[in-house]
Amino acid sequence: MTSTTKLLRVAGNSSPNHVAGAIAGQVREGRQVALQAIGPIAVNQAVKSIAVARDYLVPEGIDIVCLPEFVDVPVNGKTLTAIRFDVEAWDF
Repeated sequence: MTSTTKLLRVAGNSSPNHVAGAIAGQVREGRQVALQAIGPIAVNQAVKSIAVARDYLVPEGIDIVCLPEFVDVPVNGKTLTAIRFDVEAWDF
């Protein structure tokens, strides 16, 4: 993740279609996106969002690649483990 990467926090009640639209918009503009999710439901929503974003972008000739990693996130004085998905355009 770079200093110009747009960080999107995904919750368990996040709409995959809305998150996918945000991903696609950033990728169309040539920007990197990172999705951050804590917990299994949020991670599921993030993965679905990435899949839907591909559905939006591939017909335009743009594909994406996703690089997941564990990150520690401070939340209310505690450190929680999140999964961050770095998403960027992929030349295929």
